[in-house]
Amino acid sequence: MITGELKNKIDRLWDAFWSGGISNPLEVIEQITYLMFIRRLEDIQTAKERRASRSKKPIENPIYTEETNALRWSEFTELHPESMHQVVRDAVFPWLRELGGEDSTYSYHMKDARFTIPTANLLTKVVDMLDEIRLGEQDTKGDLYEYMLSKIATAGQNGQFRTPRHIIQLIVEMMTPGPQDVICDPACGTAGFLVAAAQYVNRTHKDALLDMAQRRHFNESMFHGFDFDSTMLRIASMNMLQHEIARPDIRYRDSLAESTASEAERYTMILANPPFAGSLDYETTAKDLLKVVKTKKTELLFLALFLRLLKPGGRAAVIVPDGVLSNSTKAHKDLRRILIEDHKLDAVVKLPSGVFKPYASVSTAILFFTKTNSGGTDDVWFYEVTADGFSLDEKRTPLLTEDKIGPTPTAQLDEAAHSKNNLPDVLARWALRNGSEKQRARTEQSFLGRVSGCDQFVGFACPSWPDPVDRRV
Repeated sequence: MITGELKNKIDRLWDAFWSGGISNPLEVIEQITYLMFIRRLEDIQTAKERRASRSKKPIENPIYTEETNALRWSEFTELHPESMHQVVRDAVFPWLRELGGEDSTYSYHMKDARFTIPTANLLTKVVDMLDEIRLGEQDTKGDLYEYMLSKIATAGQNGQFRTPRHIIQLIVEMMTPGPQDVICDPACGTAGFLVAAAQYVNRTHKDALLDMAQRRHFNESMFHGFDFDSTMLRIASMNMLQHEIARPDIRYRDSLAESTASEAERYTMILANPPFAGSLDYETTAKDLLKVVKTKKTELLFLALFLRLLKPGGRAAVIVPDGVLSNSTKAHKDLRRILIEDHKLDAVVKLPSGVFKPYASVSTAILFFTKTNSGGTDDVWFYEVTADGFSLDEKRTPLLTEDKIGPTPTAQLDEAAHSKNNLPDVLARWALRNGSEKQRARTEQSFLGRVSGCDQFVGFACPSWPDPVDRRV
């Protein structure tokens, strides 16, 4: 959680970048992220050294060697400002561009990474600020990044806003990725979903990952992310590497414009919050997607894409605008019919409209579905989230103490706390969807609703939702 004091430091740092001649907000974020990454590499190396010291064994996969020790954060930050600036510019960044190995996607994206902080004074200010932040803490990097991104007036228009970490965690906890999965985010941004999935697998399948072949899969073939913004790809690659995923598949791809033939039925799980603010020209859209659903709406095209990418039996959790559930155009109806009749719609979790503030106030839901190619939709589980632990205004202020925030809080939530954070209840009731949830009325916050075809409702009779008559498939 970003404190007022830290916000003030970031604000002053932002002003220093501006005064130093860097006025492009994404360039500011990119430069700070590079240094956050270098600082985090120091922490990872230190942890490796401690483990090696305890076990009396050589350091496993060291980041730094005797030849590159001078490039460590703890070394160059002790230098005189002018010398530090020179070392970072002429030695640290060339080394950083080659860190992932010659044939890694990390090196491919980082080959264009440039150090553009113009003065030793500005670099010193950034270093001093980062030295005061515990970057190893779970949410600090994400919160810091989100606050910096909130300073970009066009963030919502550009689609470069971060999915809130607690929403990502909720989705990952519900999807329970396993060590055999092959996970893709075709609109990965900074790779938040992939990082959260990796952390979940690391935490829940430690024994499985001791197997050499399984660990190799985890490091090299489990995680796949696409984006068409080179800055986001670099940040995503750094994010994955600093979470110790050695060779993730993070690459440039315009997911809606390119044919899916080479990627079809390759993945067992898709986790995504695709951009859904705009429309595309038919001429720029992959023809194999238009065969599934003829539309210019990006949210519908992404859903068609996900169905193409999934293996039979593969599962997806996708954030969509509310219109996907309710709009009456032919394209919307066709897409809903495909999900319900050709595959298996598992769940719909409706989110409050303030979740993505200050970037956007659009009403959204999370769709959970399984690719079957043979239908199977019968009972669909519905949950209306009315509170996610934060105020639903522009400030998004925490409503509870930190131990009661998120889908898996460390403290027990009473009824009053539940009214401010529904996410633990979502998880608890999701686990009961084939049991006691079947007995709940359609007017309750969660229920299991029967869907038997395109003439049926896609659920939605919760008290605060619109009349279900308006929500026919």
